[in-house]
This record gives sequence, structure tokens and C-alpha cells, in this order.
Amino acid sequence: MALSGTSRVRRQLPTSPWLFAAPGLLVISAFVLYPFVSTVVNSFTDRRTLIPGRFVGLANFRELLHDDMFWTGLRNSTLYVLGVVPLLVVLPLLLALLVQKNIPGIAFFRSAFYTPVVASIVVVGLIWVWLLDERGLVNSLLETVGVGRVGFLSDQWLLLLSAMAVTVWKGLGYYMIIYLAALGNVPRELHEAAAVDGAGAVRRFLTVTVPAVRSTMVLVGALSSVAAFKVFSEVYLLAGPSGGPAGEDTTLVMLVQRTGTGLSGRVGYASALSVVVFVVTVALMLLVLRADRKEDA
Repeated sequence: MALSGTSRVRRQLPTSPWLFAAPGLLVISAFVLYPFVSTVVNSFTDRRTLIPGRFVGLANFRELLHDDMFWTGLRNSTLYVLGVVPLLVVLPLLLALLVQKNIPGIAFFRSAFYTPVVASIVVVGLIWVWLLDERGLVNSLLETVGVGRVGFLSDQWLLLLSAMAVTVWKGLGYYMIIYLAALGNVPRELHEAAAVDGAGAVRRFLTVTVPAVRSTMVLVGALSSVAAFKVFSEVYLLAGPSGGPAGEDTTLVMLVQRTGTGLSGRVGYASALSVVVFVVTVALMLLVLRADRKEDA
């Protein structure tokens, strides 16, 4: 009887891990897998908000090629990646080097640099709108020194640069923490050996620090690339729902939101846009990882 009981327990053991994983799998299936599959399926239909729609094949994707707003959104999202990613790879590393030192009061600066990360993006956006508005603090100071008012939120390119500044300012603390963890694993002996050889601070940074944290830099580059290409909140809060002057600052995710929402929203077309965003973000990740592998080779 004891042996049969043991055999019965052994037969039941393989199912136990699945029972523990079931709640998490259900949440992932309901809020990740199902929306993803539904989006892919809807991209091949002409579904609207209140109309189920019918299968139209690749018609939505063909329409993308002739949609001026799609190319505008793709241009702005690409420029956002090119403008934001290099800064978010380099500046947080320099900031981490500054706050890494154990000196009195450094904890305050670490907390101060991380504060924008935990702040609500809506609050951050409203603060920057107040600062950069034509009657805001920045323009008031510029007018005081005789420069004149600058249309940070009314000029197409200045608005996009302002949104990039918000993204960089808010992301500095987050990536700084990642770099701090990586810098803690860099052997101090390497810096000491380089200093003995006569290497200055800049040379030690380039020959010791950068190679030691290169894998972390790749990680930061991949994360910031995906986040920058999918930017929505910063541009939406600064430019408004219209996407700036004549919609010229609209990003791809803003176009998805504008196209697919409302009682007459084109869910099928918005789903096709979402699929394009997904493909491009995956391609960005693969490009970054491939570049890292070539460096290793």
C-alpha cells in the first residue's frame, strides 16, 4: 500500500508546477497573448468600433503605403530614436560615475536624480508645458534678457526637440541605476593598474569603464530604442491630441490612438499600424543585439 501511495504521489507531481504557474499564465493569456493575437487578426479586417468587419487581406497594409500621416509618424518616431537613444546611453553613464563616489550628501543627489522616474508622466508633462509655453517661465526669462519669446510648443521641430528633452530628463535616473549596478562589478584593480601606467581619468574611462559596461550599454540602447520608438505621452502632452501644428509632430503610436478610438474608430487600420510598430521594435532589438555580437566576434 505504501508503494502504491508513493507511486500515486509521483504521478501527480508533474502537474504541480503548472498549478502554481496557472494564475500567472491566465493573466498573461488574458492581457498579453489574447490582445496580441486579436490585433494581428483585426489588421486583416475592416473592423470598426461598433462593426465586426470582414476579411480584407492586405488592404490595410497597402493603404499604409499611401497614407501621408503614416510616413509623418514613421519619420517622427525614427527621429525620436536617433535623438534620444545616444543621450540615454551616454549621459546616465556619466551621471552614474558622478554619484558612484561615497562622499557626504551623495545619497541626496541620487534620490534627486531618480525623482523624475517615479513622477507621473502627466505631472511631468504639465510642468514642462508650463515652463515652455509662450507665456511660461523659460520665455519670460528669455524676454527679460532680450532674446525674445521662442515658440517651443508652436514650432514643429522645436516641439519635437522639447519632447525629446522631457524623455531624456525623465529617463536619466532610471538608466543611471542600471549603470550603477554594472559599475559596482568593475574590479577596482583595473583602474588602479591603469592609473599606475599613467592613464588619466578620460583614458581610464575609455579603456577600462566603457569595455567593462559595454553589455549594459547595449541593454540600455535596446530598452531606450524601443521606448523611444513607441513614444506617446510626452508628445501628446506637449503637442495635444492634434499632434502639433497640422499634425506634423504625430508619432506612430499617437496615430494608432487617434485612428482606432472613438465611436467611428477604424480598429482594423489601427491594428495594422500596431503590427508595423511591433515589427519595427523587434527589428530594432535584433539590430542592437546583432551589433553587440559583431563586437564580441
